[in-house]
Amino acid sequence: MWLLSTSRAELKFFPAPEEVTGGYAILSHVWGDNEQTFQEVQVLGEKYTKAGINPRGHVAPKIRDSCVLAQKHGYRWIWIDTCCIDKTSSSELSEAINSMFRYYALSEVCYVLLQDVPSDCRLHKTRSAFRTSQWHERGWTLQELVAPNLVVFVSSDWKLLGTKAELAPLLAEITNVPESVLRLEKDLADVNVAHRMSWASSRKTTRLEDEAYSLMGIFGINMPTLYGEGRKAFYRLQEEIMKTSVDTSLFAWGYSVPFQFEFLQFSATALPDDSYLFAQSPSDFQWTWVKDVEFVAPPKRLTSVSESRNFTMPRRH
Repeated sequence: MWLLSTSRAELKFFPAPEEVTGGYAILSHVWGDNEQTFQEVQVLGEKYTKAGINPRGHVAPKIRDSCVLAQKHGYRWIWIDTCCIDKTSSSELSEAINSMFRYYALSEVCYVLLQDVPSDCRLHKTRSAFRTSQWHERGWTLQELVAPNLVVFVSSDWKLLGTKAELAPLLAEITNVPESVLRLEKDLADVNVAHRMSWASSRKTTRLEDEAYSLMGIFGINMPTLYGEGRKAFYRLQEEIMKTSVDTSLFAWGYSVPFQFEFLQFSATALPDDSYLFAQSPSDFQWTWVKDVEFVAPPKRLTSVSESRNFTMPRRH
């Protein structure tokens, strides 16, 4: 695991996150077009160190300001995905992707940089910049929201907006991740598979394979990363989940079940003719009616009003 020193923005290798003395901060953000790479930061560090100059003043503004904020809060080290992974090494990239959830979970603090949210934003306002931020729409940022214990949101000019715990009700509205998960009152493992999948149903990734790779940590899965495999990545993810979990909600995708309680009418849309056991993408889990419901038994199909007297509603958490 490569980390940046917050005082000088120089890279240093650690065998494992647990071996970082004093812990480390971590940055969550939406990538831009010209992010500084591992090699570029390494070259800058060597160049300016030889000249007796602090390299931190010459790295990209996002990296520099991340280091400044982390150092201000007492952290010696920070991890930033754009420049702390040597992406020219396929083995190092695969290891980082498989370890990324763990990196975020073991961090002392995760700073979420919302580059499209000003510091004077009224967060709760309808269609506020916070509600509509690109950060909420990206696939990778889901694990960056739920994995760390402490998440601090900062504006485009690095002003503090609030923590995950403080903003839990608003974040639950935006992301559909329950407040109990955001406040660390409920473990991810206690949320059924389909519900967790639904959190990613409207999120986008640049690479198709990242729809699956960005969810590995959410389900405690490790598997090889094979860019170029396309949709097969999401099928492989579901296979691995099936191997490690008895939760059959993995197969509860594709249905739209509207309830009309007043008339006790139930209906379900049919699956497409080319459907399979596994879903094609997280978007197949984009339904809402079971998100907060725990089923004790499969719902019974009602055939008469008299039978409805014995019908029991699914129990809510």
